[in-house]
Amino acid sequence: MRKRNESVTVEHERAAAAPAPLDKGCSLRHSLRLPAADTGMKRPLGRRHGLWFRLRRLIIWLLGVYIAIPFLVKLCPAIQAKLVFLNFVRVPYFIDLKRPQDQGLNHTCNYYLQPEEDVTIGVWHTVPAALWKNARGKDQLWFEDALGSSHPVILYLHGNAGTRGGDHRVELYKVLSSLGYHVVTFDYRGWGDSVGSPSERGMTYDALHVFDWIKARSGDNPVYIWGHSLGTGVATNLVRRLCERETPPEALILESPFTNIREEARSHPFSVIYRYFPGFDWFFLDPITTSGIKFANDENVKYISCSLLILHAEDDPVVPFHLGKKLYNIAATSRSFRDYKVQFVPFHTDLGYRHKYIYRSPELPRILREFLGIPEQEHHH
Repeated sequence: MRKRNESVTVEHERAAAAPAPLDKGCSLRHSLRLPAADTGMKRPLGRRHGLWFRLRRLIIWLLGVYIAIPFLVKLCPAIQAKLVFLNFVRVPYFIDLKRPQDQGLNHTCNYYLQPEEDVTIGVWHTVPAALWKNARGKDQLWFEDALGSSHPVILYLHGNAGTRGGDHRVELYKVLSSLGYHVVTFDYRGWGDSVGSPSERGMTYDALHVFDWIKARSGDNPVYIWGHSLGTGVATNLVRRLCERETPPEALILESPFTNIREEARSHPFSVIYRYFPGFDWFFLDPITTSGIKFANDENVKYISCSLLILHAEDDPVVPFHLGKKLYNIAATSRSFRDYKVQFVPFHTDLGYRHKYIYRSPELPRILREFLGIPEQEHHH
């Protein structure tokens, strides 16, 4: 009896160990499908592991780039100079600077001047509104002679990036022209269709050349200098030089100015991700100075002797409002301005003028009229 039971037990164990039979479709019965279900559960885990591995590699790569950039800038100061000038950014694209009329400036003439050998700069001259009709179809000689008419002249020095045909710049020319001013503007060497390599010295010399060109044709008409953003650095360089040679302009207007390029670079939105990086000044600011770029407005105003008007929007995201206010405080206490007006005009955040839209202010004509006086043409109305 015991042997029979043992044989039954052995047969039962063999049956349990034997492979499961195949059904008619040559597939395993349901009992062998359980391991397949376990494999399926492992696939999402493997997929998540693969995603995490790729994400980790990306983070390490980005961190490597983040750390490498400061060293690259330090080793190649020319990179930082390019970022200051941004002259390679031409906005708007596909415009013909020889044809200002394409930008709605039918009363504007395009010139080319040569400040130095191998340097050519493109210039636009927009006449006052009173001369619009007469200006159509006229040649360069007519426009040059028009500078001698009884209208004041504004030499406009634009900021970095773009060209003299930038949208906000064109709109300002129209506003100033409608107020009775000649507007002369140009692209520094290396910008737009101007030939040459950009540098602070070169930009300042270009501005000096254009100023002298205007004075040779404008007679006794007032000449004002208007600088915007990086152009304020060129403007104070220029006016300081003019004051030193005792030929100052009638007034200087600074729109969205900074104190000096180091403080501006430290406050610029581009520097946000590196502002607290160890050695920020050594990595990013010292290469600017090494490249010979200072644009020291805070120093220049101490040697300027003419009326000064500063315009700045409180919501300026590029040149912080506090830098413009700081520059005003320096100028207002400078002995060089003892006998001249120094005025600061803020524009409230709610107006939304930001960095380059102050021309939209309906108060701008009044501000200029009260500060500069009434253009000659308005006396006849």
